[in-house]
Amino acid sequence: MVVLPHHDGSALYVPSDVSLGASVPVRLRVPRSYGSVRRVYVRSLRDAEPHYDEARRLGNVGSWEWWEASVRLVNPVTRYRFLLEVDSPSESADSSTWHWLNAEGLFARDTPDVHDFRMVAHQPAPEWARQGVIYQIFPDRFERSASAAEREAPDWAVPCEWSTPVQPSGAETPYQFYGGDLDGIAERLDHIQSLGATVVYLTPFFPARSNHRYDASTFSSVDPLLGGDEALIRLVKAAHERGLKVIGDLTTNHTGDAHEWFRTAVVDPGSDEAGFYYFSEDRSDYAAWFGVPSLPKLNWVSPALRERFIGGPASVVGRFLQPPFNLDGWRVDVANMTGRHGDVDLNRSVALAVRSTMHKVNPDTLLLAESTNDAAMDFDGDTWHGAMTYSNFTRPLWQWLAGSSDVNFFGTPLPGPNRIPAEQFVELHSVFAAAFPWQVRTQNMIALNTHDTARASTVMIPGGQLVGLGIMFSMPGIPTLFAGDEFGLEGINGEDSRTPMPWDSLTPSHRELHDAVAHLGRLRRDVPALAFGGLRWLYAEGDVLAYVREHASGSVLVVASRAGFDNVSLPLDLVGVPAFEAASDLWSTGSVSADWSEDGVVFRGEGPGVGLWLLPGVAVPSA
Repeated sequence: MVVLPHHDGSALYVPSDVSLGASVPVRLRVPRSYGSVRRVYVRSLRDAEPHYDEARRLGNVGSWEWWEASVRLVNPVTRYRFLLEVDSPSESADSSTWHWLNAEGLFARDTPDVHDFRMVAHQPAPEWARQGVIYQIFPDRFERSASAAEREAPDWAVPCEWSTPVQPSGAETPYQFYGGDLDGIAERLDHIQSLGATVVYLTPFFPARSNHRYDASTFSSVDPLLGGDEALIRLVKAAHERGLKVIGDLTTNHTGDAHEWFRTAVVDPGSDEAGFYYFSEDRSDYAAWFGVPSLPKLNWVSPALRERFIGGPASVVGRFLQPPFNLDGWRVDVANMTGRHGDVDLNRSVALAVRSTMHKVNPDTLLLAESTNDAAMDFDGDTWHGAMTYSNFTRPLWQWLAGSSDVNFFGTPLPGPNRIPAEQFVELHSVFAAAFPWQVRTQNMIALNTHDTARASTVMIPGGQLVGLGIMFSMPGIPTLFAGDEFGLEGINGEDSRTPMPWDSLTPSHRELHDAVAHLGRLRRDVPALAFGGLRWLYAEGDVLAYVREHASGSVLVVASRAGFDNVSLPLDLVGVPAFEAASDLWSTGSVSADWSEDGVVFRGEGPGVGLWLLPGVAVPSA
């Protein structure tokens, strides 16, 4: 891979604290081996009209030349890209070429605005989130407290022993009931902390008529099967005492058909609640999530719905963020569908209202939103803090590390992920991440899998899950573990992945993977580059990829492989280190090794593996 000019939204290139109307210094870093750069401009959009600011040379550090321009933030979201004039490799002294650099990469042609870099003047997510690690829990399958045995299974349930196999599909699948509860989660907080996790994310805890509880029957209380309100209060209190945060899961797109609002709407056409849903003219039918009758869709045109759900401290959104519950935020289910129905699109309006209520009730709360596909158009930093999405990380990672398993590949008709080379992994990641502002990108959840997908250990080649974990913990975003990832649990689809935790049958291999996750979790907490550093790709070819997370305090070099490889050589100026003695090992698996010399660094590996090395920080010349 050739050394190319580089910019991203990290603090090396853009100040972390920007405000509307301010003139912001924006930097570009150009390798001297790239050629002689005559001029650099920053093209930004002011009220959607292009404007050019000429950059000046700041100076050289090592083999890199730095440029800086001042860009005025006229709009809350300011798009910009770089235009470079470079000497042409020809005999004519006056010959030059022009290149564009945007968030997708470097081009010798004009580029569309959609992939411009973005600066946002909106308030970012809380600091605890941006440097955190999320641990996702499906409460029914995590742990049963002693009191769980005293609760009688509801009429909708198919009672199961903890060892009963999960049914991946079929009539019983949403009704298999294992009886995990919130007090059981509280009893395992030490385990969660041991992994380096800082945020506990609970899938829905409201009463419902399924094991997943996305079909809430009320938003006014916690399911008694989970221990009720008092159990949630105890869990959050215990988590806070350990320094852990807790976020819940809301369905703003729909309720269950047993919900008190829907039942009122059905029997009383004149009620406020009747306006909460989309009924046909003769009221014989209603809109539902993907046509599933048990999940009637909410109609956000209704002012009464807005008031009750998101209209202030007493609303559903606000109530659980205050005493006595004190949740630290929400993840919103199918947020991309919320407020959207036919020719109605109130998605942004609803998202703004949710964010406003949360900020008024507790400004230190986190708002994440599920948007599983190309999510960037809904994430400019003023609504949802970050996305729970799969397109820019999970999907390309599955394809690069794909095994031969027959698994659900995100609802496509394909029998599983198609295998791609490292070059395409970088291409897919870059194009799907480009349209996110850097601030939002670092607040997105990144996961190997979740409760809605197959498990990585089933999808990937042997050893692939550990490689994927090494990549996940070292990429921009909030690393997200689904309970059981640390034990290598398997599953061919989302339902199959919701396996009860094997607390009483752990093996040495379970422990080995747990310890690797714990080490990566500690690195994420202790090495600033992993949470706040920029991202620069160094190498991507076939079975091997390499990148560096760059930060002033120290950078981290990452090399990952899906097979054995030999003699991948990178020059020191590409890696960005001034001297070969400076690197030190942070973590490796799969016998990935590095030989450093004055000529560069040579990597080797005996199989699937990943290695992390700590490098000196990146120095920026003073203005």
